[in-house]
Amino acid sequence: MQILTPHVYWAQRHGEIYLRVELSDVKVGQSPTSGHGAKGDNEYEFKLEFLEPVRPEIKHKSTERQVDIKIKKKEERWWDRLTLQEKKPLFLAPDFDRWLDESDAEMELQAKEEKLNRISVESRVRNDPYLGLKKSYLFMYNLVQFLGYSWVFVNMIVRLFILGQDSFYDTFHTTADIMYFCQMMAVLEVINPLLGLVKTGAFPAMIQVAGRNVILFVVFGSLDEMQNKPVVFFVFYLWSTIEIFRYPYYMLACISTEWKMLTWLRYTIWIPLYPLGVIAEAVAVIQSLPIFDETRLFSLPLPEMLGNSLSFSYTLQLYLVFMFLGLFINLRHLYKQRRRRYRTRKRKVH
Repeated sequence: MQILTPHVYWAQRHGEIYLRVELSDVKVGQSPTSGHGAKGDNEYEFKLEFLEPVRPEIKHKSTERQVDIKIKKKEERWWDRLTLQEKKPLFLAPDFDRWLDESDAEMELQAKEEKLNRISVESRVRNDPYLGLKKSYLFMYNLVQFLGYSWVFVNMIVRLFILGQDSFYDTFHTTADIMYFCQMMAVLEVINPLLGLVKTGAFPAMIQVAGRNVILFVVFGSLDEMQNKPVVFFVFYLWSTIEIFRYPYYMLACISTEWKMLTWLRYTIWIPLYPLGVIAEAVAVIQSLPIFDETRLFSLPLPEMLGNSLSFSYTLQLYLVFMFLGLFINLRHLYKQRRRRYRTRKRKVH
């Protein structure tokens, strides 16, 4: 009897390979195996040389219509293709019922991890006598920040309507005290994850808080010449616009409540505003460079043979490079976070 090759469909995740063989009435474990395929009852066999090593343990399950095979990768990573040879075998095709691209597979993996973490957290929460106190603290923190940034936002808008473009030049003097307060309070967003009060990472929060504080305290706060520039208005306006949607979202999360419009705004409004905020911060830094060169403020003393001092402007120029690298990394992270959230919501709806 002629040995035929069955149709095989494949998909992958970072740690597994899924094969679906279109055969019924199969006796698994024999090679070749007999079964009913596209050309009736025959003996069938196929061979695949994988792109990278796999584990010897293979799980399979036979149904009335097919054989499902699950193979563990030796190293958890995404493969560019299934087989070592670049040309795909004729009998092999994608399994579109299971197919995900790399970013979707990452989100699926993160969703599973989040579910496991949520189960773990919920089991701990039941035994946490301070849960109510923690939620009250987080609610009050987010409320205070929301009120602070709302005051800055409303103050700027009202003054813009009354004074027009003249309001650009005294934004710092009218709003700086509240902005100082909010940004000093924001240090708690680095401390909260370290204490286990929130699930977000401390490092991303530290990068954002430190970056804003460089602009507020160093570029604006230490240079009188910068405080009357219109760029202050645009930086403060973009910061406050983002935060008046972010903090209410966290407030409602503390009491297990969700307002869909607010959630949409929280995960959407940063798409245009975050890059614009970074651009405004970069403009502020660039405008401050000649001032730091002239005043020698924060300059680093050097030995006489190397010169008098190293201007602080060189540090700020290096900071500009990291600022735009951080923009790319954060945008990618936030975009994935947004896609993962709405993908999870769609699964719940269906």
